[in-house]
Amino acid sequence: MQIISIVSGLPPAIDGVGDYALNLARQLRKDFAINTDFIIGNTNWVGESEIEGFSVRKVNDRTISTLLSLLNHNSPPSTTILLHYVSYAYAKRGCPFWLIDGLQKWRNAQSDRTLVTMFHELYTSSPILSSSFWLSPIQNHLASRLSRLSDRCITSKQIYANLLYKLSLGQQSQVPTLPVFSNIGEPEQVPPLAKRSRKLVVFGGSSTRQRVYQRSLTALGNTCQELGIEEIIDIGPPIGLEISEIKGVPVVAMGKTAAVEVSAILSSAIVGFFDYPLDYLAKSTIFAAYCAHRMIPIGTFYTAESMDGLEAGKHYWLADCPSDKLSLELGQAIADNAYTWYQNHNLSQQAKTFAAYLMKDKKI
Repeated sequence: MQIISIVSGLPPAIDGVGDYALNLARQLRKDFAINTDFIIGNTNWVGESEIEGFSVRKVNDRTISTLLSLLNHNSPPSTTILLHYVSYAYAKRGCPFWLIDGLQKWRNAQSDRTLVTMFHELYTSSPILSSSFWLSPIQNHLASRLSRLSDRCITSKQIYANLLYKLSLGQQSQVPTLPVFSNIGEPEQVPPLAKRSRKLVVFGGSSTRQRVYQRSLTALGNTCQELGIEEIIDIGPPIGLEISEIKGVPVVAMGKTAAVEVSAILSSAIVGFFDYPLDYLAKSTIFAAYCAHRMIPIGTFYTAESMDGLEAGKHYWLADCPSDKLSLELGQAIADNAYTWYQNHNLSQQAKTFAAYLMKDKKI
């Protein structure tokens, strides 16, 4: 089976949604012989026309005619599309009319065409003084149109699934919630914490790691002392901060690192530290990576409590909240719970769900 996947970007660009889409395409090809042709909706993307055997084309301009030309190029009339939707990835202010209008025309032209949409986000929720706030009704309207246009919808958070039911006017009555998987791999065997080095990892993009060092520095230092951390490994693009040590614990900056090497580092460390809103952990690829590598995910209290089956003190630890002291034994229990939670929506499980929806067959 051949499908078209519309994405915001692919390697070599740093794009979490693109990484998700590429990993999913690999698994769909491996497990279900579903091959993917990619269309990139970012006019500024620069890369090869083929990645790992997948063809790649991009829109040179964001217009309905350009999109339809790419969708119809060498494609059978009954094409199936998998759209990875994040509104801001397809329009500067998060209002991609060209995309929604183009998909509407594409659907109307042939009755047996199929559209499956993975809603990585729905629409913005911003302060009243920002332009995003005033545009949010338009983004809401476009998300509603897309949900009704789609044959099937999938998303990463339960609250998104509830919203999609309302936005689709009840048309999407069953929306699977699949917290994101690790983009850097899922090791089959991971050693217990007692057999790992006393290392703590801070992994992710520039902004997320900046928050750790600027806003959660005290909690990070306390965690190092509590667990006898001997080294902090910083992995990701430069953040413009010179930090050589924290409370006497040396910081080793790895910079941008290949996924296989990142996976090896996480498998040998005991803690993965984050500063991220707890109610959005299900859509954090960094949190997913920590869970997949059976580490102790440790963060700080940030906005609301987490959801999607996650509980503080059971699946992750909060370093800045009054609580019992964290020991390696308790940390192992948390790491095990996080790992178990992750297995229900790992890459192979997600590929199975997507394949069922793409092939219109729920009995895969």
